[in-house]
This record gives sequence, structure tokens and C-alpha cells, in this order.
Amino acid sequence: MAATPSDNLSSIYIPLRLTYGLVPLVAGIDKFFNLLTDWGKYLPAVAVDRLPVSPSMFMMIVGVIEIVAGLAVLTLFTRLGAYVVMLWLVLIAANLVAAGYFDVAVRDLVMAVGAYTLGQVAAVRGEKWIRIPSHPQGPTAHVASR
Repeated sequence: MAATPSDNLSSIYIPLRLTYGLVPLVAGIDKFFNLLTDWGKYLPAVAVDRLPVSPSMFMMIVGVIEIVAGLAVLTLFTRLGAYVVMLWLVLIAANLVAAGYFDVAVRDLVMAVGAYTLGQVAAVRGEKWIRIPSHPQGPTAHVASR
């Protein structure tokens, strides 16, 4: 049996999906614990002065957004989630440039390219923006249609 284009892309799709799902998820969760780093140090002073909340509260809000984005990639919204993660990483990179962390900003821009690639691979695989799982036609299918 011949492999489908979707099967041929699995060797890049699966690692990209896991990476761009798990990394935002872990980073988002860590915004509540600061085990990986003190996330607040990456905020530019001008932003900290203008925040309506404390830097730690702001980072927790950022964490929630990252958790949602990571879960989107890992669940039924892989294609859409990939582009959300890409945009988020570009915005983070802009923030990092403003804070003077040019090296980390470059890393996040490279990661944004990877998230874009995941979105493109999902499109080539034929994924819709929102995947709706198909339900097999079983013995209860005809009962539900009555």
C-alpha cells in the first residue's frame, strides 16, 4: 500500500507538534513557579512602569495564554495553534529586543519560523484550521439519526 502525503510528513509533523505544543505549555506553567528562570526579568523597565498589575501577575497572565496556545497545538487546533504560537513568539522577541536581550530574541524568532513550519505542514497534510474528529459509523449511528 502506498504511503499518503500525510504519512510522509509525519516524521516532521510529530516532532514539531510536540515541540510547539509542549514548550509553550511548560513555559506557561512555569510562569506561576519561576523554576526555569525569573520571567519578570525579561520585561523592559518602561513596560513594568506602565503595567496596571504587578510584573508577576502580568507574567501569570502571559502563562495562561501560553498554556492555551500549547494545548491548542496538541489538540484539535494544531494548524491554528501553530500560527498563534508563531505570532506570540514574534511578539515575545520584540519585547526581548526592547529589554536588551537580543540573543534570546533571535532564538525566539528562530522558534517562530519552526511554528510557522508546523502550520504549513499541517496545511499540506490537509488539516483544517479546526480539526473535527470523525466518528465511525457504528451500530448506534443509525439510531441517533432517527
